[in-house]
Amino acid sequence: MTVPLESEALLAAASKRRDGLTDFGDKSFLPALEALLASINKEGKLSGLGKSLFSERLVESLASRLTLEQYVSRYPEILQESIEQPVFIVGLPRTGTTMLHRVLAQDPRFYTPKWWEVRFPAPFDDTGAEAGEDPRIPAARAEVKMMVEAMPDLLTMHPLDAELADEEVVLMEHSFLSAMYAYANVPGYTAWLGEQDQTPAYTYLKRQLQFLQWQKRRRGEVAQRWILKAPHHTHAMDVLFKVFPDAKIIQTHRDPLETIPSMSSFAYTIWCVYSDDANPAEAAALWSAKFSRGLKDAIRVRDELSDSLFLDVWYLDAVARPMEVIERIYPFLGVELDDEARGRMQKWIGLSSRDKRAPHDYSLEKMALTKSKLESDFASYRERYILPRLSAAKKAEAV
Repeated sequence: MTVPLESEALLAAASKRRDGLTDFGDKSFLPALEALLASINKEGKLSGLGKSLFSERLVESLASRLTLEQYVSRYPEILQESIEQPVFIVGLPRTGTTMLHRVLAQDPRFYTPKWWEVRFPAPFDDTGAEAGEDPRIPAARAEVKMMVEAMPDLLTMHPLDAELADEEVVLMEHSFLSAMYAYANVPGYTAWLGEQDQTPAYTYLKRQLQFLQWQKRRRGEVAQRWILKAPHHTHAMDVLFKVFPDAKIIQTHRDPLETIPSMSSFAYTIWCVYSDDANPAEAAALWSAKFSRGLKDAIRVRDELSDSLFLDVWYLDAVARPMEVIERIYPFLGVELDDEARGRMQKWIGLSSRDKRAPHDYSLEKMALTKSKLESDFASYRERYILPRLSAAKKAEAV
């Protein structure tokens, strides 16, 4: 039975799922949850299936909050876990962030969150992996299988795998101050979110990373620092540095004229799972406007901070010459690229190249976008990062 999309019902369902637990942690998530529910009920146009899926996702997020607080109460040392010098890969969606993240994840000296960990950060029970395979892993595999069946084109857009590194933005859903608009068209919530202080979301992300790191160390996984990635961070890079002051940023770059239509197509595909009335033009308008603002904010933050905190990576370099990009990244991180890590990375690149997947079919026209509008919306970003590179490439071709 689908839990109604009302806060009291969802909180009660999560509490029941966790045997009566009631401590959801910091209550800053409640106004965000209310704003999301008001918008999804008024504007979301969810189908019957969409309501069921969305309701379950919210209950699961709330139940995860309960479990995290229960663990912190039992094991207060969780909050003593040190998240030192984390590395965040940011950039527009569809700019090679996933590929770069997964290449770096081959180095065992780095912690990375696997898909099953970001989807299910809290153990289902107290046994976990100590009794064999962690039950969250087959649950994640089953979910990925269901998602691919529901969205046959998904793997052409994002190579989802339950046991590979993925975005921590999924963890940030548990604060309800994140990209929950990815599942449906909720302009009211999106506008409200754009006016909110993101500090609670990033503070809770840090708490979740401490929890995951504590779990990893109990499983015998010991690394030096986290490698994380999410395009979402372009919208709140100032808050990211506020919560993670010793962070470093790897920013990937690709022309928005190529990335925004692709990302919009991806978002529209997800909307279609939750609604029978999804509109590609509305998906494109939302994502284009949001990332136009986000990149302007990111440029402002970068101008206020030291250049030494940032490393820029051109998308085509990452795709065509990934190991050359990796060779640049390691000095930036102050880490030596040893032979073991290099060998692991080269093997992974050989097994997972983009040409092994079907191409993603998208276009400006399909998403009701125009070149002139994108050129206008992303003018400052393109002038700073894209046009000089395109000009240099043309000169090189002419020689």
